[in-house]
Amino acid sequence: MNRSDYIPSLDGLRGIAALLVVQAHIGLIFPNTGLHFMTMGSEAVGLFFALSGFLMAHLYGSRPVTRENVLDFLVSRFARIYPVYLVAVLLVAALSSAQNLDFVQPITGATDFVRHILLLGSSGVFWSIPPEVQFYLLFPILWLCLARPQRYSGVIVGFAVLVVVDGLLGLPGPGIVLVSKLPYFLFGAVAGAMHSRWGKWTPSALTGALTLFLLAVFFSYRHVSPGFSPEFWSLQSAVAAAVIVALVARQPPIAAHVLAAAPVRFLGTISFSLYLFHVPIMFLVRRAFDTLMPEPALIVVALVVAAAGAWFIHETIEVPSRRLLVGLWRHYRWRVASRETPAEGIEQAIFVLQEAERRLLSGATLDTTGEPDKAGRSVIEDNGDEKLRA
Repeated sequence: MNRSDYIPSLDGLRGIAALLVVQAHIGLIFPNTGLHFMTMGSEAVGLFFALSGFLMAHLYGSRPVTRENVLDFLVSRFARIYPVYLVAVLLVAALSSAQNLDFVQPITGATDFVRHILLLGSSGVFWSIPPEVQFYLLFPILWLCLARPQRYSGVIVGFAVLVVVDGLLGLPGPGIVLVSKLPYFLFGAVAGAMHSRWGKWTPSALTGALTLFLLAVFFSYRHVSPGFSPEFWSLQSAVAAAVIVALVARQPPIAAHVLAAAPVRFLGTISFSLYLFHVPIMFLVRRAFDTLMPEPALIVVALVVAAAGAWFIHETIEVPSRRLLVGLWRHYRWRVASRETPAEGIEQAIFVLQEAERRLLSGATLDTTGEPDKAGRSVIEDNGDEKLRA
Protein backbone atom coordinates (compact mmCIF):
# COMPACT_ATOMS: atom_id res chain seq x y z
CA MET A 1 0.00 0.00 0.00
CA ASN A 2 1.12 3.55 -0.71
CA ARG A 3 -1.66 5.56 0.93
CA SER A 4 -0.38 8.46 3.00
CA ASP A 5 -2.51 7.36 5.96
CA TYR A 6 -1.28 3.75 5.89
CA ILE A 7 0.91 2.74 8.84
CA PRO A 8 2.58 -0.65 8.16
CA SER A 9 3.47 -1.34 11.79
CA LEU A 10 -0.19 -1.18 12.80
CA ASP A 11 -0.95 -3.92 10.30
CA GLY A 12 1.73 -6.01 11.98
CA LEU A 13 0.31 -5.23 15.42
CA ARG A 14 -3.11 -6.37 14.22
CA GLY A 15 -1.54 -9.54 12.85
CA ILE A 16 0.11 -10.40 16.18
CA ALA A 17 -3.17 -9.79 18.02
CA ALA A 18 -5.05 -12.07 15.59
CA LEU A 19 -2.41 -14.78 15.98
CA LEU A 20 -2.73 -14.63 19.77
CA VAL A 21 -6.51 -15.01 19.53
CA VAL A 22 -5.94 -18.12 17.41
CA GLN A 23 -3.40 -19.41 19.94
CA ALA A 24 -5.88 -18.84 22.77
CA HIS A 25 -8.37 -21.16 21.06
CA ILE A 26 -5.99 -24.05 20.44
CA GLY A 27 -7.03 -25.50 23.78
CA LEU A 28 -10.66 -25.32 22.69
CA ILE A 29 -9.99 -27.56 19.69
CA PHE A 30 -7.12 -29.60 21.10
CA PRO A 31 -7.71 -29.80 24.87
CA ASN A 32 -4.85 -32.19 25.62
CA THR A 33 -2.14 -29.97 24.17
CA GLY A 34 -3.94 -26.72 24.98
CA LEU A 35 -3.40 -27.25 28.69
CA HIS A 36 0.27 -26.35 28.22
CA PHE A 37 -0.40 -22.95 26.58
CA MET A 38 -0.79 -19.53 28.14
CA THR A 39 -3.78 -17.78 26.60
CA MET A 40 -3.75 -14.07 25.81
CA GLY A 41 -7.00 -13.74 23.90
CA SER A 42 -8.51 -11.04 26.13
CA GLU A 43 -5.41 -8.87 25.78
CA ALA A 44 -5.49 -9.31 22.00
CA VAL A 45 -9.15 -8.30 21.74
CA GLY A 46 -8.57 -5.29 24.02
CA LEU A 47 -5.74 -4.23 21.72
CA PHE A 48 -8.06 -4.65 18.73
CA PHE A 49 -10.56 -2.27 20.34
CA ALA A 50 -7.90 0.37 21.06
CA LEU A 51 -6.52 -0.02 17.55
CA SER A 52 -10.00 0.46 16.09
CA GLY A 53 -10.49 3.68 18.05
CA PHE A 54 -7.08 4.92 16.94
CA LEU A 55 -7.72 4.23 13.26
CA MET A 56 -11.15 5.85 13.24
CA ALA A 57 -9.75 9.05 14.75
CA HIS A 58 -6.64 8.93 12.56
CA LEU A 59 -8.49 8.31 9.29
CA TYR A 60 -11.58 10.46 9.83
CA GLY A 61 -10.93 12.85 12.71
CA SER A 62 -9.46 15.62 10.55
CA ARG A 63 -12.18 15.46 7.90
CA PRO A 64 -15.17 17.83 7.98
CA VAL A 65 -18.14 16.39 9.86
CA THR A 66 -20.73 16.58 7.11
CA ARG A 67 -23.74 14.42 6.39
CA GLU A 68 -22.03 13.01 3.31
CA ASN A 69 -18.80 12.17 5.15
CA VAL A 70 -20.66 10.51 8.01
CA LEU A 71 -22.70 8.40 5.59
CA ASP A 72 -19.54 7.47 3.70
CA PHE A 73 -17.96 6.41 6.99
CA LEU A 74 -20.91 4.26 8.06
CA VAL A 75 -21.24 2.57 4.66
CA SER A 76 -17.49 1.91 4.56
CA ARG A 77 -17.53 0.35 8.05
CA PHE A 78 -20.61 -1.74 7.26
CA ALA A 79 -19.02 -2.99 4.03
CA ARG A 80 -15.83 -3.80 5.92
CA ILE A 81 -17.50 -5.78 8.69
CA TYR A 82 -20.86 -7.25 7.83
CA PRO A 83 -20.57 -9.33 4.62
CA VAL A 84 -17.71 -11.54 5.81
CA TYR A 85 -19.21 -11.62 9.31
CA LEU A 86 -22.50 -12.87 7.83
CA VAL A 87 -20.69 -15.66 5.96
CA ALA A 88 -18.97 -16.69 9.20
CA VAL A 89 -22.31 -16.77 11.03
CA LEU A 90 -23.87 -18.90 8.28
CA LEU A 91 -20.94 -21.33 8.41
CA VAL A 92 -21.10 -21.68 12.20
CA ALA A 93 -24.89 -22.09 12.08
CA ALA A 94 -24.50 -24.86 9.49
CA LEU A 95 -21.86 -26.66 11.57
CA SER A 96 -23.99 -26.24 14.69
CA SER A 97 -27.01 -27.86 13.04
CA ALA A 98 -25.06 -30.84 11.66
CA GLN A 99 -25.91 -34.01 13.53
CA ASN A 100 -23.18 -35.75 15.53
CA LEU A 101 -20.65 -33.03 14.74
CA ASP A 102 -20.70 -31.35 18.19
CA PHE A 103 -19.28 -28.03 17.08
CA VAL A 104 -17.42 -26.38 19.96
CA GLN A 105 -18.95 -22.88 19.76
CA PRO A 106 -22.46 -23.47 18.42
CA ILE A 107 -25.26 -21.14 17.43
CA THR A 108 -28.24 -22.92 18.91
CA GLY A 109 -31.75 -22.43 17.62
CA ALA A 110 -33.50 -19.93 15.38
CA THR A 111 -33.58 -17.17 17.97
CA ASP A 112 -29.83 -17.34 18.52
CA PHE A 113 -29.28 -17.36 14.76
CA VAL A 114 -31.42 -14.24 14.29
CA ARG A 115 -29.57 -12.50 17.13
CA HIS A 116 -26.28 -13.11 15.34
CA ILE A 117 -27.68 -11.91 12.02
CA LEU A 118 -28.76 -8.71 13.76
CA LEU A 119 -25.31 -8.25 15.34
CA LEU A 120 -26.55 -9.18 18.81
CA GLY A 121 -25.02 -12.63 19.15
CA SER A 122 -22.24 -13.78 21.45
CA SER A 123 -21.19 -17.24 20.33
CA GLY A 124 -17.41 -17.68 20.20
CA VAL A 125 -15.52 -14.70 18.80
CA PHE A 126 -18.77 -13.12 17.58
CA TRP A 127 -19.27 -11.42 20.96
CA SER A 128 -16.72 -8.74 20.04
CA ILE A 129 -18.43 -7.63 16.81
CA PRO A 130 -21.52 -5.92 18.35
CA PRO A 131 -19.40 -3.55 20.51
CA GLU A 132 -17.32 -2.70 17.44
CA VAL A 133 -20.42 -1.83 15.41
CA GLN A 134 -21.89 0.11 18.34
CA PHE A 135 -18.71 2.17 18.48
CA TYR A 136 -19.04 2.94 14.77
CA LEU A 137 -22.55 4.28 15.43
CA LEU A 138 -21.23 6.36 18.32
CA PHE A 139 -18.16 7.63 16.48
CA PRO A 140 -19.87 10.53 14.59
CA ILE A 141 -20.52 12.14 18.00
CA LEU A 142 -16.88 11.59 18.98
CA TRP A 143 -15.92 12.91 15.55
CA LEU A 144 -17.70 16.18 16.34
CA CYS A 145 -15.82 16.37 19.63
CA LEU A 146 -12.49 15.89 17.85
CA ALA A 147 -13.35 18.51 15.23
CA ARG A 148 -14.73 21.15 17.63
CA PRO A 149 -13.63 20.30 21.18
CA GLN A 150 -14.53 23.72 22.60
CA ARG A 151 -18.05 23.68 21.16
CA TYR A 152 -18.75 20.13 22.37
CA SER A 153 -16.94 20.31 25.69
CA GLY A 154 -20.07 19.10 27.50
CA VAL A 155 -20.14 15.92 25.42
CA ILE A 156 -16.44 15.37 26.15
CA VAL A 157 -17.17 15.66 29.86
CA GLY A 158 -19.95 13.11 29.39
CA PHE A 159 -17.52 10.65 27.82
CA ALA A 160 -15.09 11.22 30.70
CA VAL A 161 -17.84 10.53 33.23
CA LEU A 162 -18.71 7.27 31.44
CA VAL A 163 -15.08 6.19 31.61
CA VAL A 164 -14.85 6.99 35.33
CA VAL A 165 -18.09 5.16 36.10
CA ASP A 166 -16.87 2.18 34.10
CA GLY A 167 -13.68 2.12 36.15
CA LEU A 168 -15.50 2.41 39.46
CA LEU A 169 -18.07 -0.27 38.66
CA GLY A 170 -15.54 -2.68 37.15
CA LEU A 171 -17.94 -3.77 34.40
CA PRO A 172 -17.07 -7.15 32.86
CA GLY A 173 -15.17 -7.04 29.59
CA PRO A 174 -16.62 -9.82 27.43
CA GLY A 175 -20.17 -9.14 26.30
CA ILE A 176 -22.05 -7.55 23.43
CA VAL A 177 -22.66 -4.13 25.08
CA LEU A 178 -20.21 -1.34 24.28
CA VAL A 179 -20.11 0.30 27.72
CA SER A 180 -17.49 -1.94 29.34
CA LYS A 181 -15.26 -1.73 26.25
CA LEU A 182 -15.73 2.00 25.68
CA PRO A 183 -12.48 3.08 27.45
CA TYR A 184 -10.41 1.03 24.96
CA PHE A 185 -12.07 2.72 22.00
CA LEU A 186 -11.98 6.19 23.56
CA PHE A 187 -8.34 6.07 24.69
CA GLY A 188 -7.42 4.67 21.29
CA ALA A 189 -9.28 7.51 19.59
CA VAL A 190 -7.48 10.09 21.74
CA ALA A 191 -4.18 8.52 20.70
CA GLY A 192 -5.28 8.67 17.06
CA ALA A 193 -6.20 12.35 17.34
CA MET A 194 -2.82 13.13 18.91
CA HIS A 195 -0.89 11.17 16.29
CA SER A 196 -1.02 13.93 13.65
CA ARG A 197 0.22 16.47 16.22
CA TRP A 198 3.35 14.44 16.88
CA GLY A 199 4.60 14.96 13.34
CA LYS A 200 7.88 16.54 14.43
CA TRP A 201 8.76 13.78 16.89
CA THR A 202 11.13 11.19 15.47
CA PRO A 203 11.34 8.21 17.85
CA SER A 204 14.72 6.64 18.61
CA ALA A 205 15.81 3.02 18.61
CA LEU A 206 15.44 3.09 22.39
CA THR A 207 11.77 4.01 21.94
CA GLY A 208 11.39 1.06 19.59
CA ALA A 209 12.92 -1.34 22.09
CA LEU A 210 10.70 0.09 24.83
CA THR A 211 7.63 -0.38 22.60
CA LEU A 212 8.37 -4.06 22.10
CA PHE A 213 9.03 -4.47 25.81
CA LEU A 214 5.69 -2.83 26.70
CA LEU A 215 3.94 -5.04 24.17
CA ALA A 216 5.46 -8.17 25.74
CA VAL A 217 4.50 -7.01 29.24
CA PHE A 218 0.98 -6.16 28.11
CA PHE A 219 0.40 -9.69 26.86
CA SER A 220 2.19 -11.60 29.61
CA TYR A 221 1.87 -9.71 32.90
CA ARG A 222 -1.21 -11.62 34.11
CA HIS A 223 0.60 -14.92 33.63
CA VAL A 224 3.91 -13.79 35.08
CA SER A 225 2.28 -12.19 38.13
CA PRO A 226 -1.32 -13.46 38.38
CA GLY A 227 -1.81 -11.92 41.82
CA PHE A 228 -1.13 -8.44 40.43
CA SER A 229 -4.17 -8.36 38.15
CA PRO A 230 -6.27 -11.50 37.77
CA GLU A 231 -8.79 -9.66 35.57
CA PHE A 232 -7.67 -8.05 32.31
CA TRP A 233 -10.50 -5.62 31.57
CA SER A 234 -9.76 -2.39 33.41
CA LEU A 235 -8.97 1.27 32.83
CA GLN A 236 -5.27 0.55 33.34
CA SER A 237 -5.18 -1.99 30.54
CA ALA A 238 -7.20 0.35 28.30
CA VAL A 239 -4.63 3.10 28.83
CA ALA A 240 -1.78 0.65 28.25
CA ALA A 241 -3.35 -0.59 25.01
CA ALA A 242 -3.76 2.98 23.72
CA VAL A 243 -0.16 3.90 24.63
CA ILE A 244 1.18 0.84 22.83
CA VAL A 245 -0.88 1.58 19.72
CA ALA A 246 0.28 5.21 19.76
CA LEU A 247 3.94 4.18 20.04
CA VAL A 248 3.67 1.53 17.34
CA ALA A 249 2.01 4.08 15.02
CA ARG A 250 5.14 6.24 15.19
CA GLN A 251 7.03 3.28 13.66
CA PRO A 252 10.10 3.56 15.90
CA PRO A 253 13.26 1.70 14.82
CA ILE A 254 13.57 -1.91 15.97
CA ALA A 255 9.83 -2.15 16.66
CA ALA A 256 9.00 -1.20 13.08
CA HIS A 257 11.54 -3.73 11.80
CA VAL A 258 9.61 -6.45 13.62
CA LEU A 259 6.02 -5.28 13.20
CA ALA A 260 6.29 -4.06 9.61
CA ALA A 261 7.94 -7.27 8.40
CA ALA A 262 6.10 -8.82 5.47
CA PRO A 263 4.95 -12.06 7.21
CA VAL A 264 3.54 -10.12 10.18
CA ARG A 265 1.81 -7.60 7.91
CA PHE A 266 0.33 -10.50 5.93
CA LEU A 267 -1.29 -11.76 9.12
CA GLY A 268 -2.59 -8.25 9.70
CA THR A 269 -4.07 -8.12 6.20
CA ILE A 270 -6.05 -11.33 6.71
CA SER A 271 -6.61 -10.74 10.44
CA PHE A 272 -10.37 -10.18 10.33
CA SER A 273 -11.07 -13.29 8.28
CA LEU A 274 -8.61 -15.24 10.43
CA TYR A 275 -10.34 -13.97 13.56
CA LEU A 276 -13.81 -14.99 12.36
CA PHE A 277 -13.02 -18.33 10.73
CA HIS A 278 -10.11 -19.90 12.60
CA VAL A 279 -12.25 -21.90 15.05
CA PRO A 280 -14.49 -23.62 12.45
CA ILE A 281 -11.52 -24.26 10.14
CA MET A 282 -9.35 -25.76 12.88
CA PHE A 283 -12.31 -27.77 14.16
CA LEU A 284 -12.92 -29.28 10.71
CA VAL A 285 -9.21 -30.07 10.30
CA ARG A 286 -9.21 -31.92 13.60
CA ARG A 287 -12.34 -33.86 12.67
CA ALA A 288 -10.88 -34.82 9.29
CA PHE A 289 -7.35 -35.82 10.33
CA ASP A 290 -7.62 -36.66 14.03
CA THR A 291 -6.64 -40.31 13.57
CA LEU A 292 -3.99 -39.76 10.93
CA MET A 293 -1.29 -37.90 12.88
CA PRO A 294 -0.23 -37.02 16.42
CA GLU A 295 -1.87 -33.99 17.99
CA PRO A 296 1.16 -31.64 17.88
CA ALA A 297 1.53 -32.21 14.14
CA LEU A 298 -2.22 -31.83 13.69
CA ILE A 299 -2.11 -28.46 15.45
CA VAL A 300 0.55 -27.23 13.02
CA VAL A 301 -1.53 -28.43 10.06
CA ALA A 302 -4.64 -26.79 11.51
CA LEU A 303 -2.84 -23.46 11.95
CA VAL A 304 -1.52 -23.52 8.39
CA VAL A 305 -4.93 -24.43 6.96
CA ALA A 306 -6.59 -21.71 9.08
CA ALA A 307 -4.18 -19.09 7.71
CA ALA A 308 -4.63 -20.33 4.14
CA GLY A 309 -8.40 -20.43 4.53
CA ALA A 310 -8.45 -16.92 5.98
CA TRP A 311 -6.41 -15.65 3.05
CA PHE A 312 -8.80 -17.33 0.60
CA ILE A 313 -11.85 -15.86 2.34
CA HIS A 314 -10.18 -12.44 2.49
CA GLU A 315 -9.53 -12.50 -1.26
CA THR A 316 -12.82 -14.03 -2.40
CA ILE A 317 -15.36 -12.65 0.06
CA GLU A 318 -14.02 -9.89 2.32
CA VAL A 319 -12.35 -7.65 -0.25
CA PRO A 320 -14.77 -8.16 -3.20
CA SER A 321 -17.88 -7.62 -1.05
CA ARG A 322 -16.40 -4.45 0.44
CA ARG A 323 -15.53 -3.09 -2.99
CA LEU A 324 -18.97 -4.00 -4.33
CA LEU A 325 -20.90 -2.31 -1.54
CA VAL A 326 -18.72 0.80 -1.50
CA GLY A 327 -18.89 0.96 -5.30
CA LEU A 328 -22.69 0.70 -5.25
CA TRP A 329 -22.86 3.44 -2.63
CA ARG A 330 -20.61 5.73 -4.67
CA HIS A 331 -22.67 5.04 -7.78
CA TYR A 332 -25.83 5.92 -5.85
CA ARG A 333 -24.21 9.11 -4.59
CA TRP A 334 -23.18 9.99 -8.15
CA ARG A 335 -26.70 9.40 -9.48
CA VAL A 336 -28.20 11.59 -6.77
CA ALA A 337 -25.67 14.32 -7.50
CA SER A 338 -26.28 14.08 -11.26
CA ARG A 339 -30.02 14.44 -10.72
CA GLU A 340 -29.55 17.49 -8.51
CA THR A 341 -26.95 19.28 -10.64
CA PRO A 342 -29.11 19.96 -13.75
CA ALA A 343 -31.87 21.47 -11.63
CA GLU A 344 -29.39 23.70 -9.84
CA GLY A 345 -27.90 24.70 -13.18
CA ILE A 346 -31.30 25.61 -14.56
CA GLU A 347 -32.12 27.72 -11.51
CA GLN A 348 -28.78 29.50 -11.77
CA ALA A 349 -29.27 30.13 -15.48
CA ILE A 350 -32.74 31.59 -14.89
CA PHE A 351 -31.33 33.80 -12.15
CA VAL A 352 -28.57 35.10 -14.44
CA LEU A 353 -31.00 35.79 -17.26
CA GLN A 354 -33.36 37.65 -14.95
CA GLU A 355 -30.49 39.70 -13.54
CA ALA A 356 -29.19 40.50 -17.03
CA GLU A 357 -32.67 41.49 -18.18
CA ARG A 358 -33.13 43.77 -15.18
CA ARG A 359 -29.78 45.46 -15.80
CA LEU A 360 -30.43 45.92 -19.49
CA LEU A 361 -33.77 47.54 -18.71
CA SER A 362 -32.11 49.83 -16.18
CA GLY A 363 -29.29 50.74 -18.58
CA ALA A 364 -26.52 49.09 -16.52
CA THR A 365 -23.76 46.91 -17.97
CA LEU A 366 -23.10 43.31 -16.87
CA ASP A 367 -19.57 42.83 -15.56
CA THR A 368 -18.32 39.26 -14.98
CA THR A 369 -15.28 40.27 -12.96
CA GLY A 370 -17.19 40.46 -9.70
CA GLU A 371 -16.56 44.22 -9.35
CA PRO A 372 -19.26 46.94 -9.09
CA ASP A 373 -20.17 48.68 -12.33
CA LYS A 374 -19.62 52.39 -12.84
CA ALA A 375 -22.97 53.17 -11.28
CA GLY A 376 -21.86 51.45 -8.08
CA ARG A 377 -24.45 48.63 -8.33
CA SER A 378 -23.72 45.06 -7.31
CA VAL A 379 -22.98 42.64 -10.15
CA ILE A 380 -22.72 38.89 -10.70
CA GLU A 381 -19.47 37.09 -9.96
CA ASP A 382 -18.52 34.15 -12.17
CA ASN A 383 -16.07 31.85 -10.38
CA GLY A 384 -16.39 28.98 -12.81
CA ASP A 385 -18.71 26.95 -10.60
CA GLU A 386 -21.71 29.07 -9.78
CA LYS A 387 -23.04 32.62 -9.93
CA LEU A 388 -22.82 34.52 -6.67
CA ARG A 389 -23.90 37.98 -5.63
CA ALA A 390 -20.76 40.07 -5.20
